[in-house]
Amino acid sequence: MVEIQRACESTRAPDDGELSSWAAAALQGEGPGEVVIRLVDEAESAELNATYRHRQGPTNVLSFPFEAPPGVETPLLGDLVICAPVVARQAREQGKRLEAHWAHMVVHGMLHLQGYDHQDEVEAARMEGRERQILARLGFPDPYADEGFE
Repeated sequence: MVEIQRACESTRAPDDGELSSWAAAALQGEGPGEVVIRLVDEAESAELNATYRHRQGPTNVLSFPFEAPPGVETPLLGDLVICAPVVARQAREQGKRLEAHWAHMVVHGMLHLQGYDHQDEVEAARMEGRERQILARLGFPDPYADEGFE
């Protein structure tokens, strides 16, 4: 189950069905998963990035995994916050189709919610490989063909 929150106006953002299908495609394991995908402007992204990552400025996607209390079983994975203007700008600058870059941000964020990371070369290779597989299955090109993820 995916809840979509549109906190900014973007005529170029994917529809709820696309966002939900990309999130579902990235879901690992057997059980169901619940996630909130919030589309934001640069101001909200920058505020969250500063508060939670201690980095200045907006970023493309932030992942907030949900940690249930001990002994509590829940399908809630967490929240993804995607900055629509940053995604559009990056797609344009990187010469990527906007839809493909959006799909990549959703898949990338979903993998973070499931414990994937890219803090070192081994983790990055594992995560990027999984992203390539999922995106290829969805019909999108390799997002790392020309440059790495920021």
